[in-house]
Amino acid sequence: MIALLFGPVAARTFDVRYWDGTVEHGGAATTGFRLGVNRPGALRRMLLPPSELSIVESHLSGDVDIDGALESAMGLADEIGARVKSPRVLVRLLRHLVALPRRDAADDVRVARSDAVVEPVGKPHDPSRDRAAIRFHYDVGNDFYALWLDQRMVYSCAYFRSDTDSIDEAQRAKLDLVCRKLRLRPGHRLLDVGCGWGALIIHAAQHYGVNALGITLSDAQASLARARIAAAGLADRCRVEIRDYRALPADMQFDRIASVGMIEHVGADHLAAYFAALHRALVPGGLLLNHGIVSLEEAQPRGPLTWAADRLWRRDAFIHQYVFPDGRLTAFRAVIAAAEAEGFETRDVESLREHYALTLRAWVSRLLANQDRAIALTSQRIFRIWRLYMTASAYAFAHGRINVLQTLLASPDAEGHVDVPMTREDILVR
Repeated sequence: MIALLFGPVAARTFDVRYWDGTVEHGGAATTGFRLGVNRPGALRRMLLPPSELSIVESHLSGDVDIDGALESAMGLADEIGARVKSPRVLVRLLRHLVALPRRDAADDVRVARSDAVVEPVGKPHDPSRDRAAIRFHYDVGNDFYALWLDQRMVYSCAYFRSDTDSIDEAQRAKLDLVCRKLRLRPGHRLLDVGCGWGALIIHAAQHYGVNALGITLSDAQASLARARIAAAGLADRCRVEIRDYRALPADMQFDRIASVGMIEHVGADHLAAYFAALHRALVPGGLLLNHGIVSLEEAQPRGPLTWAADRLWRRDAFIHQYVFPDGRLTAFRAVIAAAEAEGFETRDVESLREHYALTLRAWVSRLLANQDRAIALTSQRIFRIWRLYMTASAYAFAHGRINVLQTLLASPDAEGHVDVPMTREDILVR
């Protein structure tokens, strides 16, 4: 089975460890990891049916382990997928798979899929279902997130002036970059959509003198954000509400809006409604900073065969079932088209793709350093899910499969005026 999937031993770039302690040493230059097959029936469960999701679930259940540098192993699923597309190889694989044991002990991790928790609530992106999806992701517990996020608990791409910056330094730089791009001034009314644990509104109030409102659908986030605001003595200028962006009152107006890591949860079919809601909430001449992940693969032409292959392979099903229910990445052109159709004007775009790879690697490093505590707070399965999700995301950013873009959008007033200077000199790193 292993030979069919990855070639002969002499050609492999990694070692394989079996449940009885036997190790096959790859003959080529190794790439920093070892594949561990922990049970006789592991490969059967991993590849019947063959899909990206079943491969991932074999790791989550402990059937298969990656010893060493997990990011180095991120190409394995694609390698398996390429081989099982061959009918000849697939027939040979199936002959061996059915001979493997059926019932040796393994955890059934499928009970943790989001389809049992989120899907019964309603249709995708109904307000009630969006709230269930957000809770599924964020209510793992504030203490868990605090183990590996920076001291301000900023759960989005950091901004590294140097690859030697600490995650605390890089996240503070990102908060300041967002504030500078929005040209915040004392007295401005700032809305932070999907405010997390309140880091941006606290920073903006402390250093730029704004009055800020953050909205989130997570009770756990709101609770800690309010405590942090109170501890900082900012309760007169900062507040956090449990509120859907679609429920913003018509008379609630803001000079500036930040949306950081929110667009990924909206859904491609709801981008128009999202930007329409933010456009209504922004004063004429005001600015919106939209910071979000987009798919570079979605921007490529996709024929019916590619679509069918992705459906059969269940590409991205792991993220949807175990991490971000209903979250979908779309091409940047769809984001811009939706924003401009609602009256926004694009003023500035910056890619932070390499920054997000560095951010995720820092998070994974901190998670691994706190592995025992993370498992004690949650479970072995949750630890594996988050380590795999963040490592796979780092790999995707580093290899140009996804991107993260900060886009400054303006809402011109009746005379075409927007509140931005003639050059970008004021937002350059100081």
